[in-house]
Amino acid sequence: MIKRSKHRNKKGMGTVEIVIIIAVLVSLALLFREGLMSYGKKIIDFCFDESKIQSQF
Repeated sequence: MIKRSKHRNKKGMGTVEIVIIIAVLVSLALLFREGLMSYGKKIIDFCFDESKIQSQF
């Protein structure tokens, strides 16, 4: 009787899995586009706010 291994070769992810992950991430980004853009704008405005810079004089 021939023993057949039920274990498959699992040496990394295949192309199909990568494409599915990218598709899910893109769809989530498109779904929450407005919220992500407003959040990013708030962060950029906070980082580059000139009123927080104190002069040394």
